[in-house]
Amino acid sequence: MIRETFAAAFLTTIAAVAIDAPRAAESVDLELILAVDVSGSIDEEEAQLQRQGYADALNDPLVIAAVTSGMLGRMALTYVEWAAFGHYRTVVAWSLIDGRESAEEFVRRLITMPVVTARRTSISSAIEFSLPMFDANEFDGMRRVIDISGDGANNYGRFVNEARDEAVAAGITINGLPIVNDRPSRFGWRSIPNLDLYYEHCVVGGPGAFIVVAESFQDFATAVRRKLILEIAGAGLGGRSSAKFQVDSATAGSGTSDLHLIAGREIPACDVGEQRWREFIGDRF
Repeated sequence: MIRETFAAAFLTTIAAVAIDAPRAAESVDLELILAVDVSGSIDEEEAQLQRQGYADALNDPLVIAAVTSGMLGRMALTYVEWAAFGHYRTVVAWSLIDGRESAEEFVRRLITMPVVTARRTSISSAIEFSLPMFDANEFDGMRRVIDISGDGANNYGRFVNEARDEAVAAGITINGLPIVNDRPSRFGWRSIPNLDLYYEHCVVGGPGAFIVVAESFQDFATAVRRKLILEIAGAGLGGRSSAKFQVDSATAGSGTSDLHLIAGREIPACDVGEQRWREFIGDRF
């Protein structure tokens, strides 16, 4: 009886240890955070165009082929929306994408969630919000990437290039999808000139980092599809011709108020958004 009781207790202990033991992280080709701007400069129609653009791209056969053609044939994906004033929201949690069915399920969850916007634009806080998400998930990616899309410059929180540099130091690559849009926001603001150069020099960084420009919200779906294919395939690691721009942390702008010219176009300072906000407040007080 004592021997049987001991054996039962032993088996119970083993079972408990097995239940409590942490699960091994699942290996994937890529851990990708889609970090999408829903700040006040983006109205409801534009927010929906962004959502639909990602949904269409994730269902695209070429994007699915890029996922399944990787060394492991799968990636981990999550979708985050951000603005400022603490508005950072995980819309779809980390999910394994390994083919058409898992991509369709991700899209189904994405399009059923409401879009909630907020004022101000904090790309830096979006990066800070995203960084710990990599260590908190159940995946082990060969690459870790934050994909930031937006239509304006950082104007809240720490300077964006400082947050970018912290992410790059942690081994994270940040890619960008700036939306070039001349239409004024509901508050009368226009996007900064040369937003693509701002993203290139102040936002993106890390191995193989690049940007793909959306010339308008109507062009967004096409730009997203192209960017996801490059991103998933790791094409940005192969050479500068893989996208419109490709930079690394050594060539990206590293400070504020850094004014330069490229092909006759002025590269915005990394604190241009903060400068504009101070001018905006100054006009009202």
